[in-house]
Amino acid sequence: MGKPLETIFMNAKRHTKRGEYQEAQKLYEGVLLEFPKNIRARQGLDALRQAKGEAIALDGAPPALETDHFLALVNAGRLDEALARGETLAREYPRSVLLHDVLGQIHYARRDLDQAVAAFRRAIAVRPDCPEVHYNLAVVLQELGEKEQALASYEAAIAYKPDYFAAYNNLGALHLALGHSREAIAALQSAIKLKPDYADAYNNLGNAFRDIGNNASATAYYNQVLTFEPHHARAHYNLGLIHQSQGQVGDAIMCFERAMTHAPDYSDAHREMAALLLTLDLREEAIATYQRALAGNPHDDIALALLLHQQGHICDWDGMAAYAHRVPELGTDMQAVAPWGMLALEDSPARHRLRSELGAAARFGMAQRTVVARPAARPEKLKIGYFTSDIYYHATMFLLGRMVELHDRDRFEVHAFSYGAEDSSAYRPIFDRFHDVHRMKDEEVAALARRAGLDIAIDLKGHTKDGRLGILSFGAAPVQMSYLGYPGTSGADFIDYMIADRVAVPDAQRAHYTESMIYLPGSYQVNDNRRAIANVNFTRAQMGLPEDAFVFACFNNSYKITAEEFDIWMRLLDKVEGSVLWLYKANPWAEVNLRREAEKRGVDPARIIFAEGMPVEQHLARQHLADLFLDTFNVNAHTTASDALWGGLPVLTRMGEGFAARVAGSLLHAVGLPELATESSDAYEAMALELATDRAKITYLKERLATNRLTTLLFDTDAFVRHIEAGYEAAYDRFFNGEAPADIEISA
Repeated sequence: MGKPLETIFMNAKRHTKRGEYQEAQKLYEGVLLEFPKNIRARQGLDALRQAKGEAIALDGAPPALETDHFLALVNAGRLDEALARGETLAREYPRSVLLHDVLGQIHYARRDLDQAVAAFRRAIAVRPDCPEVHYNLAVVLQELGEKEQALASYEAAIAYKPDYFAAYNNLGALHLALGHSREAIAALQSAIKLKPDYADAYNNLGNAFRDIGNNASATAYYNQVLTFEPHHARAHYNLGLIHQSQGQVGDAIMCFERAMTHAPDYSDAHREMAALLLTLDLREEAIATYQRALAGNPHDDIALALLLHQQGHICDWDGMAAYAHRVPELGTDMQAVAPWGMLALEDSPARHRLRSELGAAARFGMAQRTVVARPAARPEKLKIGYFTSDIYYHATMFLLGRMVELHDRDRFEVHAFSYGAEDSSAYRPIFDRFHDVHRMKDEEVAALARRAGLDIAIDLKGHTKDGRLGILSFGAAPVQMSYLGYPGTSGADFIDYMIADRVAVPDAQRAHYTESMIYLPGSYQVNDNRRAIANVNFTRAQMGLPEDAFVFACFNNSYKITAEEFDIWMRLLDKVEGSVLWLYKANPWAEVNLRREAEKRGVDPARIIFAEGMPVEQHLARQHLADLFLDTFNVNAHTTASDALWGGLPVLTRMGEGFAARVAGSLLHAVGLPELATESSDAYEAMALELATDRAKITYLKERLATNRLTTLLFDTDAFVRHIEAGYEAAYDRFFNGEAPADIEISA
């Protein structure tokens, strides 16, 4: 309460003596709304009844014994009985604010939020000036995602009770969640003024200053929290985030450890700790941290999704199997998870769409896309912008760099919006304008893009690691697209188009994408036909490969490998005498686990050979040492498939349903080898065995590939640029003509 209880009781008695019964009743009921067990408040209401000579009711309140029995059920945790009794009383005494309020709290405890809202609104209808009920209503509305209504309810609570410090605190935290930093700071400072030792308000104020980039003030407020409450887990956690953002890994780990010590089930702290451990390449420790998070909170879907992704990286399939039954539900209901990590766990484009939609709503739902007005005349040059963190020695630029160089400068002005911290100097010259925005907030980057007059914004990351799809949520350009980085739908209503092809997104799967499609001929994936292949004649002996054996290869990252394809691979090794499997050496744990899995299947672990990392030009040069690239299923080879095909190595894939499971098929169709895009696991295995046991066929395939790579669409970068530019222009012209986004087909 804002005022001391003793003062409230003195004022209530004074009103009673003056015959101001309604004013006295409000004071006593206000105490009971906040402290239902308060005996003096109940006694005060009984005294009011006697003073008015009423034996049964006081302005709509039930008899004291009835109220006491109802509240006793609530306090005993007998909520079902309390609900039934309370609803009966509420029908008999519909003007009892206390009944409606407590019923609202019961519904809230039972997680029946809509009913809680209805009960609180009934209480307010009886007595609009009750601040506690407005506060309770705001809490529930906020949980329901009705944030604007929640703001109004907190403000109403404060209007009727100007010293309501808890309402100021929650109002400030909600303003912060909505991105209203200035309003948040003002409300939180009011809370602290009313209650100078209010630890939670200091913590929220620290969050507000961290949000505006004032880490010094944020740190000071978090430390202030700890002077009041040394065991305040959130303050320790938030200090850890400050240290983490400043690269102070040791200090961050110490803060997260303290947070977890004081709150062992603090999921956020466990997850951030695990992320830090991964940056230190302490993968086993990170996995153990995710497991501790789940031990404290078995319903932490975010931690579970991250755990499964990391277990996938080390090929711990037994550990993953324990959670296999939960995979379909992850990220498809209430709790958003990172969509990227789920792609390798199952091939379900319907559920992948749900995960993307839920993830986009959770991360960007409150952002307001700025509407860019149509110009009076169509620009002679369209200003296009690529948004990514990968403008450095990265797979994205290996694919994209030549396309950027080839853009028609008579029709396009090409901008880069780079939010990566890596050195981008080698690629800066290929763009007309280079914007280094890695220190800017999403909303600031979007505003910069609008000031630059961008016509089309192309996001290259989507839901992948380090992506900042949120930039486009604020409206960077009138036409916004998703391309290349994330093999699936964004699920975001602010992305107008996705660049695809008819193999990657067939008609049967079209419904699982929220964007309009720009269908390119050949493959959606750009390739650089000038990529250098090192002039080095590697030998099999140098790579640790047997000279005369059939060499199956897969250079995909280890998290893409599942037990399903590995079973097939081991059967192939068993059937093809002397053959070996050449895999990318992703990490030492995966190497150990894969050798162990081979042994389980009766295959000599020595027949699995791991390729060390090397510069990409040299990696391309060693591809010819293998005979056949065996693709993974749920997430195909993407850049690695292009690498193999460019290096002269045929790729065998199995076509799935989702985008990620059809990329290699798209590439194979575009390079003129569609027969290598099989439709089932059985066909995949049979084709691999046929090629491995007939040298003439594999030689013929390699010869066809050598010819096709120079004559088909996949590596015709000049043609690709013409096609994607036609897609850009068609999409912009729809906007300029006042037409809504729609699927666009580009002809070869």
